Amino acid sequence: MMEKPFPASKMRNIGIIAHIDAGKTTITERILYYTGRSYKMGEVHHGEAVMDWMPDEQERGITITSAVTTCHWRDSEIHIIDTPGHVDFTIEVERSLRVLDGAIGVFCAVGGVQPQSETVWHQADKYRVPKIAFVNKLDRVGADFFGTIRMMRDRLGASPLVMQIPVGSEESFQGVIDLVNMKQLVWEEETLGETFEVTDIPEGLADTAQEHRNNLLETVAESDDKIMEAYLAETPITADMLVPSIRKATIDLHMVPVFCGAALRNKGIQPLLDGIIDFLPSPVDIPPVEGMDPQTGEVKRAPCSDNAPLVALVFKVLMDEGRKLSYARVYSGRLTAGEEVLNPAKKTKEKLARVLAMHANKRQRVSEARAGNIVGIIGLKASSTGDTLCDFSNPIVLEPIEAYEPVISVAVEPKTHGDQEKIGQALAKLEAEDPTFQVKYDEDTGQTIISGMGELHLEILVSRLKREFRTLVNVGKPQVVYKETIKQYAEAATIFDKEIGGARHFGQVSLELSPRDRGTGNYFTNTLSEEVLPLELVSAVEQGVMESMESGVILGYPTVDVAVVLVGATYKESDASNLAFKVAASMACKEGLQRGSPKLLEPIMAVEILVPEAFVGDAIGDISARGGRVENLEPRGEMRAIGTIVPLSRMFGYSTALRSATQGRGTFTMHFSHYDEAVPAHPAP
Repeated sequence: MMEKPFPASKMRNIGIIAHIDAGKTTITERILYYTGRSYKMGEVHHGEAVMDWMPDEQERGITITSAVTTCHWRDSEIHIIDTPGHVDFTIEVERSLRVLDGAIGVFCAVGGVQPQSETVWHQADKYRVPKIAFVNKLDRVGADFFGTIRMMRDRLGASPLVMQIPVGSEESFQGVIDLVNMKQLVWEEETLGETFEVTDIPEGLADTAQEHRNNLLETVAESDDKIMEAYLAETPITADMLVPSIRKATIDLHMVPVFCGAALRNKGIQPLLDGIIDFLPSPVDIPPVEGMDPQTGEVKRAPCSDNAPLVALVFKVLMDEGRKLSYARVYSGRLTAGEEVLNPAKKTKEKLARVLAMHANKRQRVSEARAGNIVGIIGLKASSTGDTLCDFSNPIVLEPIEAYEPVISVAVEPKTHGDQEKIGQALAKLEAEDPTFQVKYDEDTGQTIISGMGELHLEILVSRLKREFRTLVNVGKPQVVYKETIKQYAEAATIFDKEIGGARHFGQVSLELSPRDRGTGNYFTNTLSEEVLPLELVSAVEQGVMESMESGVILGYPTVDVAVVLVGATYKESDASNLAFKVAASMACKEGLQRGSPKLLEPIMAVEILVPEAFVGDAIGDISARGGRVENLEPRGEMRAIGTIVPLSRMFGYSTALRSATQGRGTFTMHFSHYDEAVPAHPAP
């Protein structure tokens, strides 16, 4: 993508995924330094990380938005996406994994496999993304490399393949033993880890190293007959034999090569870079991406070739200084600056004003992007996250990116009349960027309600309103986003008979409503033949039903998990209209919801609390008082991890309560689990 384009076989599109604070951004900074992309290492805790370029990221020392960069290693081009670890920004991980070919799962050697590590790992599994792992922070007190490996097996259902074992631990951690080449690697502190010494394995570690190498050979032999034959015949097995075999097993999702080190102390990064090249797939190693022909519905495949028709996926939209910057992965063909392409989902043509090679928030104009590239595009007007770009002659729609439902909302109002005019435009731009952020105007109160994935998510969006859009707002207290449903079967029938604008509108509808399993959504079905009610009027009934469920009968929250069956209708040919049947269906649906024993549903969160053993009783007592339920309790080094399920409404202000109950030593992580019936004792919002 620079002067001399790299062939797709020499590209790696990878993401770094992990729990918050496992060291993802620190590892990325080291990679950029050792590959010559950066002249100095930026530290997250100093607010200097290249990839954390937003002011909010630098202040908080966390990653909020996934940043894309390009670097080079061993005559290959690596595109890296550094993703957030905080659960409020899960959509950033989801949409990154959707377009990546491989991932590095980073684990803290002290914390092991933490809750958000599980979430992002399973997201990668969903998209069948091959992975390698890096166990970080081996220099920290309480580091346990093999404990983390066990947790990978138990919690993730992964098949870790130990490629290295640490030399020393905690403060005495010096380097690693490479089990493929059977050499010791020790990094030199004074060169910032840029150089390391490769030596023979010391006598004291030789037996341990041989034992772990035998385990590695046995594991690889299970999936490769040639290695199995050599192993049984006790023939020497070289790195040249092992690497292709491990690569194939990794790409086939049979195993996860595991590397280790301490990124902050600059140890272990170069072998990890080698692992990216050796074991993670290039765009040509993965099956062609599949999509659907929007005209025929047939499945189409897009091969990774520069000469095939264009197929690209927009996976992220960013408002940059008032201009829309779209990130896209090119699966097939070429994206050429200045050309027009088709967005088949929106049925519009789009002009590619500029194509940009990205390095965090810096960029370089390029004339074209080829199959396998991840680039920025300026000029797209209608396209948003999950849209496909393709040739006019070869329409194809790729599977869109799944968004998550917001669970928390706050009311915002402008501080001044000047802010009043700006707030609408600013919120619309933020909503275009983030599929998990929703803006709604409440007619009853005249308030603007913004909804998101958590308190931090909304806090950062409000901060961006202030910084980027210079819009000052007053923010209300956070409110839980409830939903409504029914508990029992109900019937309802309504007649709509009115004269509107000189014409009579008549429609009569009978509906049956019944509850569905939690999380299955709303469902409408029609039992009437076309003679009883024409299909056009059935569509009007369905529209009326679905629209009426957008606002429930208890507090106006959306109604979910209800099956509605159209069982009866009467129409007069002269007076029948779509309007009459839509309104009749809406009224009947509302009546049925009233009779079906309506209930409020609230978001239930999975919460993991990490506390010293002395405070376990206090922490469990507090969670029980909040209506929570303890699911599991397990040791985690010196600490105890308490897995619980708690209503979100009871978790406001929990961090302060936990800190004071544990003398500041307790921490917790929380992510959305499911919706369930609101506990009766809970006051309505």
